[in-house]
Amino acid sequence: MISIIRRTALIVMALLLISGGFAGCGDKEPKAEPAKPVMAPSPTEIEAATAVPPADVKEEAAVIKKNDAAGVAVEVDGVKMSKAQLDAEVNKRMEMFKEEISPEKREQGRAEIRKSLVDDFVLRTLLSKEVKAKKINATEKEVAGIMEGMKSQLPPGMTLDDIMKKNKIDVAKIKDEIGLNIKINKLVEQELGGKVKVPEKEISEFYEKNREQFKKPETVHARHILVSKGPEDKEKALADKKAKAEDLRKKLEAGADFADLAAKNSDCPSKQSGGDLGTFTRGQMVKSFEDAAFSQEKNTIGPVVETDFGFHIIQVLDRQAAEVQTLDADVKKKIGNYLESQKRQAAFDGIVKRLKAVANIVVYGK
Repeated sequence: MISIIRRTALIVMALLLISGGFAGCGDKEPKAEPAKPVMAPSPTEIEAATAVPPADVKEEAAVIKKNDAAGVAVEVDGVKMSKAQLDAEVNKRMEMFKEEISPEKREQGRAEIRKSLVDDFVLRTLLSKEVKAKKINATEKEVAGIMEGMKSQLPPGMTLDDIMKKNKIDVAKIKDEIGLNIKINKLVEQELGGKVKVPEKEISEFYEKNREQFKKPETVHARHILVSKGPEDKEKALADKKAKAEDLRKKLEAGADFADLAAKNSDCPSKQSGGDLGTFTRGQMVKSFEDAAFSQEKNTIGPVVETDFGFHIIQVLDRQAAEVQTLDADVKKKIGNYLESQKRQAAFDGIVKRLKAVANIVVYGK
């Protein structure tokens, strides 16, 4: 589903500040993340063009002066947003993102947020007017369905109600945002003459022209035992730690259980899973560790490898060679979804361009 005015999702995601990552062996230890299949590029985020056609300088100056006194920030076909409203919303966003904007970037951030809010007001006003004129509605069931979808994406133990209460977000406003998105999606479908259907031929042509996008890199699934070292370690301490690693390696070659030995001796949190680092691609580990893992034979116990973090004994559990994904049902679906989104994007852009061409849009002084 295309999201034209995406503030609802953005608010929720901004509040959550969700970030993914593999729990590695501390801040310095190489971290492996689950390998992600390469697929068609994600749809371009919708950014509405907001340039206002230049008016006659003398006339515009007079209007700005008059409306500055009235405290108007932007006007679209007579619908106005006051400077007070805009400033309040800018301050609210600045507070929301205060941890993300460095002090030296605050003025730039404020200007960008202000522009974004003005752009959003222009789009909202034009599109709200258009869906009303075309008598396009969103049912309570449709809105509820989207709400449930948002809830299902939250981390365990976190609820949408908790987030809204904590951040003083009105549920009615959230529902209004969702309702408008639904109406705009219906408007786009009207523009396209119904649901978008991407022909098989287009999917095949896209695949052939973008085969590079469907390359799956070489991957390795490995586990390790780490005998860590620190910057304070002197020559003897380093020699003792390397000797410990060599001794552990000999035990493994003699038949000791890798997972058990890792659990009892490794200095990496991965010891809780028998030293398993999961599957990773090149570029996700420090180079010396990576070179060893990608050159090592499957199931063998490799030589002790030294990195900035210590001494590692590595075992490769599986290796997958680089390959190009075939045009199977899953890939076809992903390409179809992407091409569908492109068609919807183009239709939306056309609607916005048409509405702006006949609208009276004035953005007043900053």
